[in-house]
Amino acid sequence: MLRGLSRASLAEVEERFNAVAGSADLGSLADELFAVADLFDREHGLRRNLSDPARPAAQKAQAVRVLLEGKVSGAALETVIAAVSAKWARSGDLADALERLGVIAAAAEAEAASRLDDVEDELFRFGRIVASNLELNRTLTAPGVPAQAKQELLGSLLAGKVAPTTLRLISQLVVYPRGRSLDRGLEEFGYLVAAQRQRLVAVVRSAVELSEEQKRRLATWLRTSYGRDVHLNVEVDPRVLGGFSVHIGDDLIDTTIAGRIEEVRRRLAG
Repeated sequence: MLRGLSRASLAEVEERFNAVAGSADLGSLADELFAVADLFDREHGLRRNLSDPARPAAQKAQAVRVLLEGKVSGAALETVIAAVSAKWARSGDLADALERLGVIAAAAEAEAASRLDDVEDELFRFGRIVASNLELNRTLTAPGVPAQAKQELLGSLLAGKVAPTTLRLISQLVVYPRGRSLDRGLEEFGYLVAAQRQRLVAVVRSAVELSEEQKRRLATWLRTSYGRDVHLNVEVDPRVLGGFSVHIGDDLIDTTIAGRIEEVRRRLAG
């Protein structure tokens, strides 16, 4: 998470990104920003030089033009120039910001295609699949498995079955994990996608599948409580025994029987 100086710089860079992304091919822009973020991750010396607050912004901008002009779109080039011209609390925040803007570009592509809800749901469901399939998890996260093999596996599993944006985001996380676990990366990207429409994400655990009417009523209640739209990721889990729990950020609303039993155990132990 970007904080302090880096958070303020991200807001400035995102303003420039919004100004140039309107006429861009958003999917290609996302891929280009991901590629530059990955380049800065690999080339530590380059990243340090381009994030060095002591170097003049014009000098860093010129270095980016020499490096990238003709290799990426104008929108991507202008975004990267804005990023290297900003000041960051640590050098790694530069690559983090570019990846974040790549996710925003991909989410905007999905929103334009009216598939943003699909992407949110598919990222969540893929996370559940990976969490329950240890062999798949090991294959996708093993450093020794070539990137091409991982991409081919993802293509065979997901191509034509999920939104193109979903496959793009999952591929980025699998091929370039950037020090994250896959489940953590899916969670981070899920929140960024949800933020495309300024919505909160609620993870709902229930013993049984909720009806569409129950989901609608729960979403309405949460929207009233939090003052923002809330996207529901519903997970059926027989271990909750009855009722349901809702996890939003650091907040937990637990009406499950299992939760009540655990609360009684804590009180008895205390």
